[in-house]
Amino acid sequence: MKKISLGSQNCFYPSPTILVGTTINGAPNYLNVTYAGIANRSPAMLFISLNKLHYSTSGIKELKTFSVNIPSVEILKETDYCGLVSGKDIDKSAIFHTFYDISGKIPMIEECAINIACEVVHEFELEGSNVLFIGKILESFSEEKYLSNGSPDIMKTNPILFSVNDSGYYSVGANIGKAWDIGKTMIPQ
Repeated sequence: MKKISLGSQNCFYPSPTILVGTTINGAPNYLNVTYAGIANRSPAMLFISLNKLHYSTSGIKELKTFSVNIPSVEILKETDYCGLVSGKDIDKSAIFHTFYDISGKIPMIEECAINIACEVVHEFELEGSNVLFIGKILESFSEEKYLSNGSPDIMKTNPILFSVNDSGYYSVGANIGKAWDIGKTMIPQ
């Protein structure tokens, strides 16, 4: 098999589709973001990468906090809408019910399956158009209906996945094996 060079192209997919929440001028704002992921396990941290020009970027830079809201496919239309319009022009929070973390400062979306309140611990201006924020997770929220054995269940949360190559949204498929277990049969005895 001969590999074909695709050039300097990001083929790392799928990525989660999330709604990032922040407060700007005293009001909550939400932005559809697909450049996000786990940054560290302990202490628990995640990262988001936003265009420097996004309205939400200024709120995060100012307050040093943000939320990550994981929507299910049931609110796909509303999630996509939050990436089409700017909070400078439209109050996107009006389409959701907002609640706050224990500090009362970090806005989150009730309609999302999982909500994560974060404090910015690192901020990096990237070459090009984005700012990378690494957030320490302060607290996470969900509802019983999205949990199995006290933890989020991917099939119950039914998150929206994004493919950068075709700008397509996808849903989760079947469980195909247990991580750090299925390959054990290949370990020499």
